[in-house]
Amino acid sequence: MLKVTIWNEYKHEREYENIRRVYPEGIHGCLSSFLKEDFMVRTATFDMPEHGLTEEVLKDTDVLVIWSHALQEEFSDEVAERVRRHVLAGMGLVALHSAHFSKIMKKLLGTSMTLKWRHGDSEKLWCTCPTHPIAQGIPSPIVIPQEEMYGEYFDIPKPDDVIFTGWFSGGEVFRSGCTFTRGYGKIFYFQPGHEEYPIYYMPQIQQIIKNGVRFCVPSVAERIYPECEEMK
Repeated sequence: MLKVTIWNEYKHEREYENIRRVYPEGIHGCLSSFLKEDFMVRTATFDMPEHGLTEEVLKDTDVLVIWSHALQEEFSDEVAERVRRHVLAGMGLVALHSAHFSKIMKKLLGTSMTLKWRHGDSEKLWCTCPTHPIAQGIPSPIVIPQEEMYGEYFDIPKPDDVIFTGWFSGGEVFRSGCTFTRGYGKIFYFQPGHEEYPIYYMPQIQQIIKNGVRFCVPSVAERIYPECEEMK
């Protein structure tokens, strides 16, 4: 069975009662509750030794799912480099919401990952690549009543595919679901999931994340650690 590691800072849910009411078991707990229906799941959080992302854990992970926000700069450079190396070697990566700004994503994609944002908006999530595997079984649009607005310009390198485009009630648009390939690894970035709102309980959002995990399954039988200098 596919092995998935879910990583979450687990900071907001412990510090803010309004967020704890939405995710009483943490965002990682919510993600685990539906991903474990189809995959073998473990969870890890920021406060664990090496953030729970040891060499042994990553070697035993087919796809890593990450959610981060408040502790981006405090995240270990060494662990971020370790994750990058495993993605280049074939491990899949699903980055959710504000994990776009994580050290891991910046290292892998090589840009600032900056964007426009605003609290308290609604979003229509349109499928703009319906033939993509991640879009299978997903209606369009998905209406998200409350979400944090992410808007263009989103400073990312050219994606392999833009599968979902978000339109916000303030008029902004955003490349909300993008795929990238780095080394032997596949990456799916998915924007919805602000911590104050129960977005990860939505069945359509859950299905997109499941599809994203399946898409990011390693395409090589065993990890291939590139030796060429530009991939180190």
